[in-house]
Amino acid sequence: MFATGFGGSASSIEFAPIENFGEYREDMPAEAVPVHEWRRMWNRRLRPYLLNDAQRSTYQNTVRRSDSSRLGFAASVGIGYVSGDNDFFHLRPSEAARWAIPDQFLHPTVRNARILPSRTLSHQTVEEWRQADEPMLLLRLPKSVKQLPASVAAYLSSEKGQLARQSYKCRNRRPWYSIPDVRVPAFFLTYMSGVSPSLVRNAAAATCTNALHAVHLRNGIDGERLMDAWHSAFVELSCELEGHALGGGMLKLEPREASRVVIPSASALDELNETDLRDAVGTLRRWRHYV
Repeated sequence: MFATGFGGSASSIEFAPIENFGEYREDMPAEAVPVHEWRRMWNRRLRPYLLNDAQRSTYQNTVRRSDSSRLGFAASVGIGYVSGDNDFFHLRPSEAARWAIPDQFLHPTVRNARILPSRTLSHQTVEEWRQADEPMLLLRLPKSVKQLPASVAAYLSSEKGQLARQSYKCRNRRPWYSIPDVRVPAFFLTYMSGVSPSLVRNAAAATCTNALHAVHLRNGIDGERLMDAWHSAFVELSCELEGHALGGGMLKLEPREASRVVIPSASALDELNETDLRDAVGTLRRWRHYV
């Protein structure tokens, strides 16, 4: 980007995508991107202009349909809880048994996106984690609990507990061991992705850390319809356009970006050309250097 004339104004941006910056020439052809279009239609993003005119028109026509909506209408999207010390607050079943922690203070949790199945987190998967003695139990101690059992108090006073309470998050909350914002979402959404963000149904009533987004349905939205739409090429394209690329080919989807992902109706999806959409998705993945 050449930023001469700082403080001035322009009605268009000249945009010329090139594979290698060494190929740049001042006289090379560039597309004139109208500033008003860049602001209003594309949320100040230039990535859409890596697509051709027809692909951009298809996307915007679907956005404008009355039966299309944004994910932010269908659901609230936010990060999971921040424990302050995952090694302390995430217990293996064998550890919980050794310390005699009551089940009422233990909740199954998803620690990171790598352990999630592709579409649905089931009770069976959680049981497999339990049998493998994974650190999959969150020590959940609500503020409302005034008298902790002796076994829990002993764990809090252990050497691990003494170290945990010194972490930044723990020492700045009262009481230090009560983790805020522990909720059970309808879906989990991965936000650091190679191929595309995954939406996974939470059929196991688990909670999750801030390594994932927690998705809570609202406005009477049908979760099955949302899942069907999410696994379409159009939503993959919307994730590419609303998210942002990072180094190493990764795509990141912040909560606000996730809320802007477009969810088309079933009839809209039927009218779209799958091959063209896949081509558009492939173009954007190539430009973020995902192989």
